[in-house]
Amino acid sequence: MNTSIVIPVLNSHEVVRRQLLHFERIGLPDDTELILVDDGSDPPLECNTALKNVRLHVTGDERPWTWALARNAGARLAQGKYLLMTDVDHILSRALIDMVRAFDGQKMQFVREFGVLDENGVFTQDPHVLVQYGLPLRRIERHGVKMKPLPNNFAMRADVFWALGGYREDLVGRRYPQGEDSAFKGAWQRWQAAGKGQVHHERPTIYMFPNGQYCGDVDHNPFGLFHNLSRKTNRNYVYRQQRRRQVVGK
Repeated sequence: MNTSIVIPVLNSHEVVRRQLLHFERIGLPDDTELILVDDGSDPPLECNTALKNVRLHVTGDERPWTWALARNAGARLAQGKYLLMTDVDHILSRALIDMVRAFDGQKMQFVREFGVLDENGVFTQDPHVLVQYGLPLRRIERHGVKMKPLPNNFAMRADVFWALGGYREDLVGRRYPQGEDSAFKGAWQRWQAAGKGQVHHERPTIYMFPNGQYCGDVDHNPFGLFHNLSRKTNRNYVYRQQRRRQVVGK
């Protein structure tokens, strides 16, 4: 097995259905597996697909914000030489998957754009659709569909992932944000500083459903597609900034 796609999921049943339709549409290569990690969904997720090499792993962990554990659980189950780590609100193209399959380095990072899978699993970046999901039209007019990359989306050789220690499980239990993404990014940067780490400079594009902070509210959940855990905590810098702007605007 070359590539293992690992996606942790919590209470995003409709999005999983759309993702599976999307993977059926673009095709999942025989040397690539998809591991969905159900991190405490109620009811549990279902994996109805004709695709081969798809596994649904149920953690049974109903605590909030245990995604570091879920990602590590998926990585332990993975049979691929490479781990392709992403989130259920992100969308992979066949071109990105094929680039990872052809990759022979240590880590590949991605650039990001907004995009949506419709009810039939069809991908679109139509601005009118993005606005329906909550992305402000003024943002599209100013910046188009581009957005900043996210540390939690990458492809990495599995042995390197574990040499870095995987995601820090001791952070589970903290209020959001727990910092598991920045901790893993820091481990990789130290690996690089020691002369061990090499990152691939060509970055394919990964796509993300508009939601959360990009739609003006860190808890924005378009059409109830995603989990309802709140990101409104004093630890969340983005939420504090949004709250300050609201106060100033009154």
